[in-house]
Amino acid sequence: MTTTEAIRLDAVTKVYGRGPGAVHALRGVSAVIGQATFTAVMGPSGSGKSTFLHCAAGLDRPTSGAVRLGGTDLAKMSENELTKLRRQRIGFVFQSFNLVSSLTVWQNVGLPVRLTGGRLDAGWAREVLGRVGLAERLGHQPAQLSGGQQQRVAIARTLVCRPEVMFADEPTGALDTETAREILTLLRTAVDTYQQTIVMVTHDPVAASYADRVVFLADGRIVDELPSPTADQVGAWLSKLGRR
Repeated sequence: MTTTEAIRLDAVTKVYGRGPGAVHALRGVSAVIGQATFTAVMGPSGSGKSTFLHCAAGLDRPTSGAVRLGGTDLAKMSENELTKLRRQRIGFVFQSFNLVSSLTVWQNVGLPVRLTGGRLDAGWAREVLGRVGLAERLGHQPAQLSGGQQQRVAIARTLVCRPEVMFADEPTGALDTETAREILTLLRTAVDTYQQTIVMVTHDPVAASYADRVVFLADGRIVDELPSPTADQVGAWLSKLGRR
């Protein structure tokens, strides 16, 4: 079965600074992320994971190479166009939940739609909030929720916008083990049920085992990929990379 491309990176290089002190965060990285797939990005500290995510999401411009979102060449877009694209076509979930403390769950979920001048699809929002287990918490503010519930709000906020791709940067890093597994199950369900495309940076082999494949980075390069990963397989690979 042919999978439609959601994102393509072609020979992407990212260099920070100039001269002897320049840092090569990515070195000619090429990758394809298929639609309705769950990809985990892993590697040692300093391997280029965050830069990979930032370039793929249009948060940072590559020094060379090309990034395409559904056929759109991000390099040809102005900063204003990129900002609009990120709001309309890309979703983000971070380790910090980034909720507005003065707003309720319902208001937080609808905020991105209002910021883009759109109209919230209330039926879809209620379906998503029900799916993430927050149907009875719509009037609560973030301070009245657990960490896991706040992350569910952040995920619901992203799903309500129906992004082409959801980027998750260590989404379970601030959560306990049981809550983290609940959040990862939710992300897996978003792929399987809603055909969401997810790219997740993580250091956790258990988190990576929820993905369809793992992309391993080292020294700014993709050094291997692992389909249908298990936590043990991922852990073994990370140990090997750490000994490089």
